[in-house]
Amino acid sequence: MNPKKAPPKSITEYINAAPKEAQKKLREMRACIRTSAPGAKESLKWGMPAFSCRRILIMFAAFKHHIGFYPTASAVRAFANDLSKFATAKGSIQFPLEKPLPLPLIRKITAFRIRESIEKDRKWRT
Repeated sequence: MNPKKAPPKSITEYINAAPKEAQKKLREMRACIRTSAPGAKESLKWGMPAFSCRRILIMFAAFKHHIGFYPTASAVRAFANDLSKFATAKGSIQFPLEKPLPLPLIRKITAFRIRESIEKDRKWRT
């Protein structure tokens, strides 16, 4: 019998277990988000790398032909013009593996999510 591989317990384990073709891009994505969201907590949510600060800001994941980037529906709407050349869905963006990651755009979207998180959380403060 073949024992099932244990799921990754950290973002580093996730990246190391990802397909070879995706690992470099996943490391770039992680580094980009880290510098754009200093102080955000790294973890795995639903088996995907996630950055949180009071709430989940961004998640990302490796797929066969793309890196999935999940900055929430509001961020996808806010950057619709910038994202026109990428496949998008309600709360997700697909960055093809064969093209360079749009790091300046990822930084802008991450900064947007931090601002959005702070503004939304302000409502709940007493």
